[in-house]
Amino acid sequence: MRYDAYCVADHTFFDSPWEAGEAEYAFAAVHRDLPAGWKKTRQDDWLVCSPEDTRRPAQGWKIHASGCQDNAEKILDAVWDFCVPRGIPFKFLRGRHILQLRNMKYAPRGASGKFVTVYPADEAELREVLEGVDAAVGGEPGAYILSDLRWNRGPLYVRYGGFVERHVVSEKGVLEPAVERPDGTLVPDRRRPGFHVPDWVTLPPFLEPHAEARRAHSLTDLPYAVRRPVHFSNGGGVYVAEDTRTGREVILKEARPHAGLTADGRDAVSRLQWERDILDRLAGLDCVPSVVDYFTVGDHHFLAQELIDGKPLSKYFGQKYPETGPRADPDEIAAYTRWALGICDAVERAVGSLHERGIVFGDLHPYNVMVGDDGRIGLIDFEVAAPAGTDGVRMLGHPAYAAPRDRTGFAADDYALGCVKLAVFLPLTALLRLDLRKAVELADEIAERFPVPRAFLDSAVRAVLGGDSAADVAPAGRDGAGPHTAAGEPRGRDGRPPRPRSDRAAWPRVRDSLADGIRASATPHRDDRLFPGDIEQFSTGALNIAHGAAGVLYALDVTGAGRRPEHERWLLERALRREQRARIGFYDGLHGVAYVLEHLGYREEARRVLDRCMGERWQRLGTDLHGGLAGVGLNLLHFAGRTGDDALRDTALDVARTVAERLGAETDVPELSGGPHPKAGLMHGSSGPALLFLRCYEATGDDTFLDLAATALRQDLRRCVLRDDGALHVNEGWRSLPYLAEGGAGVAVVLDLYRAHRDDERFRTAASGLLVSSSSQFYVQSGLFNGRAGILAHLTAVSPVRPTSDDPLVAAQIDALSWHAMEYQGHLAFPGEQLLRLSMDLATGSAGVLLALGSALHTGPARLPFL
Repeated sequence: MRYDAYCVADHTFFDSPWEAGEAEYAFAAVHRDLPAGWKKTRQDDWLVCSPEDTRRPAQGWKIHASGCQDNAEKILDAVWDFCVPRGIPFKFLRGRHILQLRNMKYAPRGASGKFVTVYPADEAELREVLEGVDAAVGGEPGAYILSDLRWNRGPLYVRYGGFVERHVVSEKGVLEPAVERPDGTLVPDRRRPGFHVPDWVTLPPFLEPHAEARRAHSLTDLPYAVRRPVHFSNGGGVYVAEDTRTGREVILKEARPHAGLTADGRDAVSRLQWERDILDRLAGLDCVPSVVDYFTVGDHHFLAQELIDGKPLSKYFGQKYPETGPRADPDEIAAYTRWALGICDAVERAVGSLHERGIVFGDLHPYNVMVGDDGRIGLIDFEVAAPAGTDGVRMLGHPAYAAPRDRTGFAADDYALGCVKLAVFLPLTALLRLDLRKAVELADEIAERFPVPRAFLDSAVRAVLGGDSAADVAPAGRDGAGPHTAAGEPRGRDGRPPRPRSDRAAWPRVRDSLADGIRASATPHRDDRLFPGDIEQFSTGALNIAHGAAGVLYALDVTGAGRRPEHERWLLERALRREQRARIGFYDGLHGVAYVLEHLGYREEARRVLDRCMGERWQRLGTDLHGGLAGVGLNLLHFAGRTGDDALRDTALDVARTVAERLGAETDVPELSGGPHPKAGLMHGSSGPALLFLRCYEATGDDTFLDLAATALRQDLRRCVLRDDGALHVNEGWRSLPYLAEGGAGVAVVLDLYRAHRDDERFRTAASGLLVSSSSQFYVQSGLFNGRAGILAHLTAVSPVRPTSDDPLVAAQIDALSWHAMEYQGHLAFPGEQLLRLSMDLATGSAGVLLALGSALHTGPARLPFL
């Protein structure tokens, strides 16, 4: 849900929410003059104010101030007026819109409420600031900062943490913000919900009463015992609890005041009270949970309601969804179809019972539909339900099911119900946010794969399009402005851009259409990005291979789509800036930029970027391929081969030895990937180091590197699970992944490279299971790292058929890319992560699809680097 904030500024692409509206919503302090000797520095969505000659510790007790829209200026002025005369540095969010986004329901909980940060020099100054600012604004409302200790009644909070940017590789194998222990060791600076003090730090005595006050609030004295959490959002948690008076299990919904905001400013408490009232109005309906209790603990509100037995409808997709490709079982497909049609009928009746009471559900999607073992359907989460005549904009809703703005009243539920009918057979309805007429294509695809009555599909399409028939009603755009493409250009069914086809003769037209769409999206006038891509480009920078300009330019060149000097100049100018904030990894930073510049012929500039990387402390990186040592080592080995520089070769081998020292044995990794554990897979797991060891073996002939590669691959295979259908996926416990970056396909590609040097029975068996995992007909996303394009890249890499497009497995994946095909300014384009917006980058969007198609259809080699 963190993607939602990046959908605010633009209806076509993800864009920075911080830049949108800054001129209109900036706090007055942004333009307030500081005295001589002070400076202002922009730092992402913050404005840092600090004396130029100040010396502050690298870590210590910091103060956060919370605030609401109507008192934020007052609180900020109080901090400014106290800190500036005393030379105490601080920073603040630049605008009211940023404060709003940080406190919305699905904003990160670790940053919730943090509006102003003050950096005291020591504990004496800490107390001075707390008492001084509290005297001016003590008791002002604001969201509770979960990671901090509240001073009195707020809005001031404290926690111990880092003042400067330092990082350490955590036990998960990734770089995290760090603080320093007394012995000089860096350890992660965790910003988890709940106030914690590092074990070497003593809580100052003047904070003890406030810690005691925090401990005083708990559920201990209430007749409910929490058994397990179900879900957390910025507005509060949802828990399964036992009513200790009756032994009955209930759902406890928690609401935090001033947090979990919707766009109209309503907080979680007001929505919880609203939900209680709606449930009372719907009392007696079999599909609606009954209200059990409502109470408060401290500032938090709780609604206890009936626990509806069953599982969310969304869970059944992974458990019941049948294979619809060459290995499909017609009986299994028919059984699933009967089950899905029955579920849809029951959901429609449940929603209809709400409508009979005059209530619009407003948030219908498979996560809010509970399916019991006995077939009972229950609806949950009524915080945005409302009487049919209520005016106002719907503030929440799953993006794949939320109706366009022009649908009001029961029509909003009808739209969502139409999406559910399509999604139980082909869950790609998030694409409808970009083009409603995609519903017609989804229905046609469903009709080819499932024995679904056409009348059922037509009713779903009519509900989505909002007209009387699927054939003759022009769909409304997301803002009700008529038929639109994703870019707002009128279009018809005729003259659509070409769709991906396994026919090699069609490849040039498909390639050129993709390339034209990518170039049409370019924004060379912007400094923060050249091509719109994933939201990660706003945190890792817009230069890199994964999400930035380098990856797009690389894909265009290796697929024969041509070059644009003005776009290459954009990358060159920014890559050579010393002040440019950028990481140094291969896929997320400057090592990758150097690789692409050298590939494009800018050898001198590439070496300058590489030398800059060499001046950084590369030893602090993790071992992964994406942003860590595996990518660094591979790139140095590549440059050594291109330049004949023995020093680069020696450094590359030193990097490889460092990775080897950290590798450990096969059993030194857990059997699950992700969560609290290091990830498996090509980009973030052990397959990246395995690739480095393979290339080192090829460069040196040293069998030790081949042995290390085998160990690394076994580590990733240890974290794989064999499914009932014979597919081998990376196992995350709650799900399993087949994809290129973090799933089985990336492991398979490196496994195939290893087997070219040394065969292994276990690896041979694993390769067969990994091939099955890349033979499915359904993948939710189209991207290279986490979607169908990456599956295609795996199949083309291991296919024994030449040309690979003649391989039926490869051909099937090429043709199925049309499911996700969209249009941008008359050109072919593809959606990014979550399918919410178009993307042009390599990892998630059109450039990655272009590269994958090129790997199968282009006459020259088109692969990711080092593969």
